[in-house]
Amino acid sequence: MENKSKIESIGVKLPERCVTTRDIISKLKIFNPPNLERISGIKERRFCAENEDSYTLAVDAVKDCLSRSKYKPEAIDMVVCCSISRNKDGLTTVFEPPLSLFIKENIGAPKALNFDIANACAGMLTGIYIVDSFIKQGIIKTGLVVSGEYISNLSETAVNRIRTATSSQLASLTLGDAGAAIVMEKTDQSDSQALKVSGFTTFSHYNNLCIGRQCHTSPGGIMNTKRRKLHSAAILELPKILKAALLDSNLSFSQIDYFIPHQTSITAIKVGMQKMVKKLKGSPGETVTNLERFGNTASTSHILALHRYLQEKRIKKGSNILMTALASGLVIGCVIFSIKDLILTYGNTN
Repeated sequence: MENKSKIESIGVKLPERCVTTRDIISKLKIFNPPNLERISGIKERRFCAENEDSYTLAVDAVKDCLSRSKYKPEAIDMVVCCSISRNKDGLTTVFEPPLSLFIKENIGAPKALNFDIANACAGMLTGIYIVDSFIKQGIIKTGLVVSGEYISNLSETAVNRIRTATSSQLASLTLGDAGAAIVMEKTDQSDSQALKVSGFTTFSHYNNLCIGRQCHTSPGGIMNTKRRKLHSAAILELPKILKAALLDSNLSFSQIDYFIPHQTSITAIKVGMQKMVKKLKGSPGETVTNLERFGNTASTSHILALHRYLQEKRIKKGSNILMTALASGLVIGCVIFSIKDLILTYGNTN
């Protein structure tokens, strides 16, 4: 019987420091600043303290994940680090050795295969796709997908550089920090919880619509986003990707119980959903938004939203979950699975 994979446990780490949208907007040096809270739906987000960074967030998220897992660290066969930010010891960026090496050594999984990947905000879902592929081929039995996003420095840089309400750095003000991790394990086709679909498409001709880089005048990064053009491109390309993914999973859009999009802004999600419902001739049971309290946490946003719903006991056994990545590049991806055993670790017996 063909190998399949499923998500066995998840964990997150959120910094304690809470920063409101009003606090951020009050620091802008522009006349008549935009009502970002209304547009984005974000009231607050978490920022790292001085002793926190991508590495610490990732490690703490893994420890939270393993605390709910049946696996010990030494049983993990692969560690894939998927974060955009690769900061260790503050704003020091780590490439070689990769961040995944430091993570696996910290948690006690020295024999695990390890590597870093970079696929913008689609990072963790891409990590799921990679681990799923390794499990299907029989190379590994367990895999850890992890990300620590220390991206609040982009917001702090943008505050000092924005001079107009139409600045290409305005999207940076929606960012927040978070760590997330999942353990995936081998299963078979008879398991209803096995991943039904995991796949990605890159539309590289949109690659200039959102570009991040190191800032040359201050510590940290800088991001320039053509928000409207990026949103329009995503809305144009997403329906055919979703349609193909749903066809592969033998599900209709209306059979999806929880649709988890990338958490950008509430306005973008609402407009996008109106288009999807019309194109796909159906609507999911619930569109999950996690923006109000945490903002856009880049590659960790889907897992953070799923974790919150599990923690709040809002998901019923047997529910179909669709997570959709819309990332700079432009990368569009889908992961579809049914959830059952995972919710038991949060005390939900629905």
